[in-house]
Amino acid sequence: MTREDAAQAPEKTPAPRHGSGRNPREHRQCAPSEPIARTPSDQPFATMEAVVERVNMLKALKRVETNRGAPGVDGVRTEALRAFLITDWARIKVELLTGTYYPSAVLGVEIPKPGGGVRQLGIPTAMDRMIQQAIHQVLQPIYEPEFSESSYGFRPGRSAHDAVRQARANVASGLRWVVDMDLEKFFDRVNHDLLISRLRRKVTDKRLIAVIRRYLQAGMMQGGLVTQRVEGAPQGGPLSPLLSNVLLDDLDKELERRGHAFCRYADDCNIYVRSSRAGERVLGSITDWLWKHLRLKVNAEKSAVARPWSRKFLGYSMTSESTPRLKVSPKSVERFKVKVRDLFRQGRGRNLKRFIVNDLNPVLRGWINYYRLTETKTVLEELDQWIRRKLRCVLWRQWKRPLTRFRNLRKRGLSEERARQSASNGRGPWWNSGASHMGAAYPNRTFESMGLISLLNYRR
Repeated sequence: MTREDAAQAPEKTPAPRHGSGRNPREHRQCAPSEPIARTPSDQPFATMEAVVERVNMLKALKRVETNRGAPGVDGVRTEALRAFLITDWARIKVELLTGTYYPSAVLGVEIPKPGGGVRQLGIPTAMDRMIQQAIHQVLQPIYEPEFSESSYGFRPGRSAHDAVRQARANVASGLRWVVDMDLEKFFDRVNHDLLISRLRRKVTDKRLIAVIRRYLQAGMMQGGLVTQRVEGAPQGGPLSPLLSNVLLDDLDKELERRGHAFCRYADDCNIYVRSSRAGERVLGSITDWLWKHLRLKVNAEKSAVARPWSRKFLGYSMTSESTPRLKVSPKSVERFKVKVRDLFRQGRGRNLKRFIVNDLNPVLRGWINYYRLTETKTVLEELDQWIRRKLRCVLWRQWKRPLTRFRNLRKRGLSEERARQSASNGRGPWWNSGASHMGAAYPNRTFESMGLISLLNYRR
């Protein structure tokens, strides 16, 4: 969504009140930048006092301001959050410490999923994002040291690239079958009671537990109507990723207890075994275990036991060699092409150089930065050729009339006869974009001079 310019002054219109509003008394005004009593050294770390502690709240505030993001149901943007805190932070702090704070509903937003369908997001208000971030900062140091080494999602110092590298190492070690397990609508199906019971293993502060449960149960507003939730941990807030790891850590520990090699990134889990029979046995037993212990379902249609090179993991696949090499999965290539096609449709009629620099290159850089681990260069070479052909196609469409095409081909160095025949050949734009006359008129070095990056060379 479009973000307001950070230099704009905060809105001066009164913002809606957050929290329960159950205490009618007015509190003195203060912002998180004012002194807040520090947690006594003899108190456990996972307390509400630790959450609202001054340094912790300032860190959470800065993180939310840096991340920005869309406003929640109250319309308050992150740029206006500090101004809002000046008038309401004292009240909210008291409600958090007394256990009477109630979060606002989240704003329901649907975004398209790469593989089709939609993903449901729940966008908290800026205030609730700040509080969730503060809770996250308190809980993460407690849980992080005990998480599995095979868990990579939403963890500091770990990334999808680390998970992909470990997946390749598992296959290279001789585990050449994969149990590709898809959890059915995981974030929509999280059982609140089970998750809270896992939190209580380490968190004894009832106020902190209560506010986390309220965040899980906060209503979702869509189309002006608020619906209550009895299950699920909606994506969109800072706390949901950590809570997902807290719950799925039980799965990690069970896989470790059984001696399996696996990689898990959020709800995407691959288990590596030596045979198809072993894979089928593992898939069946883990499916039963997940339902019995975590009330989570495995999507039978999307899960499978197969060779790793016939499946994808976090957008990557690999070759079938004894020492496998990473490559971009075919589905990831097709999704990339769809995105680039949409970009070209939006850029029709624009100056080609500005389109390359301002619109196309940022997309190319983002994509290749993620897929820079690929060790097979053929697909990158083919994509580079395809992108240059799309650019030649744009030029041919812009020229429109045969006379304009003739003149432009002549300017680009073609002979008069060749330019005349090419300009009036009656073929369509895509055919001409791949023909030799456009290749001669606009060789690869021309697009390089315009600033176009090469996926193959940029990866290096």
